[in-house]
Amino acid sequence: MTALLDDRILKRLTSSLAELNRHRPLKASTLKKLREQFSVEMTYHSNAIEGNRLTLKETLLVLREGVTIKGKNLQEHLEAKNHEEAMNFLFEVVDSKKRLTLSHHLIRQLHQLVVKDTEASIAGTYRNTDVQILGSKHRPPPGYQVQEQMTKFLETMTESKNKYHPVEFAALAHHRFVAIHPFEDGNGRTGRLLMNLILMRSGYPIAIIQKNDRTKYYNALDDADAGDVLGIVRIVAQAVERTLNIYLKAIVKSSPQSELLLLSQLADKTEFSAKHLNLLARKGMLKAQKEGRNWYSSLKAIEDYKKSRIRKRD
Repeated sequence: MTALLDDRILKRLTSSLAELNRHRPLKASTLKKLREQFSVEMTYHSNAIEGNRLTLKETLLVLREGVTIKGKNLQEHLEAKNHEEAMNFLFEVVDSKKRLTLSHHLIRQLHQLVVKDTEASIAGTYRNTDVQILGSKHRPPPGYQVQEQMTKFLETMTESKNKYHPVEFAALAHHRFVAIHPFEDGNGRTGRLLMNLILMRSGYPIAIIQKNDRTKYYNALDDADAGDVLGIVRIVAQAVERTLNIYLKAIVKSSPQSELLLLSQLADKTEFSAKHLNLLARKGMLKAQKEGRNWYSSLKAIEDYKKSRIRKRD
């Protein structure tokens, strides 16, 4: 198996998933609450990355209360509702336990759900025109090549599925999909949903690329277009770690040692500065999760990092 991520990150992902699996099946009430939380978060962040102006709280009100938000247009409301419907479709596919086959039909289904009430004329239909990605040097293939490129994409994904760690594979699939840009619009949202379907069918929770990481995310996709895929793989891995931590926090009573704190708070309790802890977190050397612009970790994670450093010296 080819490894793209640092071995320490892969071990953390594997260890956290194993811990989560020990608690499966989760209580129905716990699973329902987590899914509702992540469905709203994923809908907000994925739409916000594409320019939707609804806030997280407004997205929640639109989806749970049916509220119409003053100052926000109809399309922004419909984008939220359509995206959550697509999320519910993903959960149904995962719960069905049916063998997942990446196919033209599945991808078109996802896209159809994402844009069905905002761009019905192109919903679920591959483009036959040329497009450009604003702000990117990358040029997607011309319209007449899209069907062929998507067929090749599906074949490559089938062939390389077992060559990479599931998180790496999901990130690579996401990049390749958006690089082809098979639809006239809605490619980013559909690509992130496809990525998460792959993750969930591998046992991992979803990865939510956050709005605050939009620039870093787009830069990583640009780097991947140029052949350097490590950035986008790391971003997806960090997003998966964040969700894993939320799952584990919800189902396991946290001890004081495992309580998540701001890095500045941890700096007051350890020999490391907040700046150094931030560097360790960004490099994946310290188990941490990002909430908005802030990184959180724990005393236990710092102890684990120190132990790994000792083992490395030995």
